[in-house]
Amino acid sequence: MNITVVGMGYVGLSNAVLLAQHNKVKALEVIEEKVELINKKNSPIVDKEISDYLANKELDLVATTDPKEAYADNPEYVVIAAPTNYDDKTNYFDTSLVESVIEDVIKYSPESIMIIKSTVPVGYTKEVREKFNTDKIIFSPEFLREGNALHDNLYPSRIILGEESERAQVFADLLVQGAKADDVNVLLMESTEAEAVKLFANTYLALRVAYFNELDTYAEVHGLDTQSIIDGVSLDPRIGDHYNNPSFGYGGYCLPKDTKQLLANYDKVPNNLIRAIVDSNRTRKDFVAEQIIAKNPKKVGIYRLVMKSGSDNFRASSIQGIMKRVKAKGIEVVVYEPVLEEETFYNSKVNNDLESFKNEVDVIVANRLTEDIMDVKDKVYTRDLYNNN
Repeated sequence: MNITVVGMGYVGLSNAVLLAQHNKVKALEVIEEKVELINKKNSPIVDKEISDYLANKELDLVATTDPKEAYADNPEYVVIAAPTNYDDKTNYFDTSLVESVIEDVIKYSPESIMIIKSTVPVGYTKEVREKFNTDKIIFSPEFLREGNALHDNLYPSRIILGEESERAQVFADLLVQGAKADDVNVLLMESTEAEAVKLFANTYLALRVAYFNELDTYAEVHGLDTQSIIDGVSLDPRIGDHYNNPSFGYGGYCLPKDTKQLLANYDKVPNNLIRAIVDSNRTRKDFVAEQIIAKNPKKVGIYRLVMKSGSDNFRASSIQGIMKRVKAKGIEVVVYEPVLEEETFYNSKVNNDLESFKNEVDVIVANRLTEDIMDVKDKVYTRDLYNNN
């Protein structure tokens, strides 16, 4: 089939590569540098499988910045993977880029079926169908990790389409065709339920992060061994020993905005837990910052802004919240982040000479501990117990 994928972030590029194994795929992206890299078979984002597939697999994939070229073949499906940042003023995802893509599709290829992979509020698909007077929009939630996006599409936990129809089943079959996993779970449901699945799934993950962080806060306040407690709790098979490593709070692109959007969707619905998840993350950052400030450092080093290993993204990373709180107390902050090319980050100096960085600061704040800083472990403040993400 002819397929166009719009937006070459983790979601868009991983879907484009997956589908280009068996289909003719056009990738539409506004950033020229990304387009050039993709057409040279290089990945513009850090993802091992994407890099491997671009370089070594036979993919029918061409990237462009030109909408006319992207829609020239009248694609059967257009996958929309535009970012939807959360707007705290409106308590709503900013869906303007998604709607801009919809307008282009209606203009250039009106018969195409649009598959929204961007995260949207519950009820959005129904609203946007009415707004644009079209029934050619289907929502399909994406469940992937940054840095492992293609892997999670090759071995999907489930594939969900927000429409019970033949055209939805056909697209689901295309995703299954590109996957390497056997017996993939495919669910077809109404659009609003599919939107709810995405937000509730991410909010549960945020809940789990918040739970183990609050356990860690309790242990730290009372001088207890957090790891012993977590090990004992996690041996209950109903709880499990996964996703239980304490951190500075949940962060990244998805969890902070998705939890806030779900809470906003609860506007007139009774709830206690959803509000508590959002509040807990702020409380955790306050606590961690207080622990660092209590050490009376003159200069604090922030070791890595990225959320986890294998990723180059630090959008809304939890350590930035710690950094801002420490700076608010008048303490100088220095950042070590090799991904950054700038000399400053939010008016703090960036020092990417690791040895110099380690020597000049009194406390090193690290959301995740690595071998790079083990030689100055006595300086390091971290809550990382299991050395995993």
